[in-house]
Amino acid sequence: MDAALATVIDPELRKPITELGMVAGTDIVGGAVTVEVLLTIAGCPLRGTITRDVETAVGGLHGVTSVDVRLSVMTQQQRDRLKEQLRGPGGRKGIPFNDEGSLTRVYAVASGKGGVGKSSVTVNLAVAMAAQGLRVGIVDADVYGFSVPSLLGITQPPTRVDEMILPPVAYDVKVISIGMFIAGNQPVAWRGPMLHRALEQFLSDVHFGDLDVLFLDLPPGTGDIAISVAQLLPSSELLVVTTPQTAAADVAERAGTLANQTGQKVSGVIENMSWLELPGGERMELFGKGGGLALTGRLTEALGYPVPLLGSVPLEIALREGGDSGEPIVHGTSESAAAQELRQIADTLARRPRDLGGRRLKVTPT
Repeated sequence: MDAALATVIDPELRKPITELGMVAGTDIVGGAVTVEVLLTIAGCPLRGTITRDVETAVGGLHGVTSVDVRLSVMTQQQRDRLKEQLRGPGGRKGIPFNDEGSLTRVYAVASGKGGVGKSSVTVNLAVAMAAQGLRVGIVDADVYGFSVPSLLGITQPPTRVDEMILPPVAYDVKVISIGMFIAGNQPVAWRGPMLHRALEQFLSDVHFGDLDVLFLDLPPGTGDIAISVAQLLPSSELLVVTTPQTAAADVAERAGTLANQTGQKVSGVIENMSWLELPGGERMELFGKGGGLALTGRLTEALGYPVPLLGSVPLEIALREGGDSGEPIVHGTSESAAAQELRQIADTLARRPRDLGGRRLKVTPT
């Protein structure tokens, strides 16, 4: 029984419910099994998912004829123990990605101007990396123009466990966005200090767990959020998205050279909307040609180290349709040119060696 219940993964915390202390008890009478499960909060939005998963796991055992899942709610003491288990002694706060032993690679995805497909690129790279088995999260830091939840088809709100926030999960990617806290399509009218505080709360109050990669979808330009990211996550690396158009590449150069002032590293350039493939196989270069490659040259010169062109993503109707439907093009088996290029970029970023200099590794000599 315990082994079966250990296969049930909490959909938000992504850990077995047995490990999280969510199984309060079991009762077996003949072939009838009753399982009492403790939810973190009374209004847990995924209670139905947990119930179905327990019924499936236990119902598949030999001799079981019925499964009755009874849901109750953790006491405050039990929630405190859970928070301590997840966050360490005292349920400590702070930004875990800045911890000395953190191996999470943080990519801030930037662009000089809006409309270059930065959010679509961010979402597809995250989903492609998660499909490789990596633990991935996204912070939608584009507070004024948030779009990541809709691009991933997320409609459920985050779950609050006291002051700790559990982010929704889609395509095995954990996501937080200001759009999850706003009713309807209301605008966000905040100034600098409020933007900084919101981003700080996303990074400290949201429990992402151990991530391999964290993406931040930045707003266009070099404003408050871009500067706050550099302050709050000094080890973050920039990915600069542009189109081939000269005007877009010129503006994107400013977003990249901001790294000279913030001390961040630019890990590469991604050219989006590079061409449109026509039915006959010809390429129509709607936005010109060579902007991404030219941008890498200028950033390499300005920053004093090589800034590679990570890839050129073609313009495809399927890519737009995937964003509208909340199903990223890299999900599944699509072999379109855009899907293959995005997967290749994700693979390149995933395979980059980590700089472990000065880090404390959790290894014990034998």
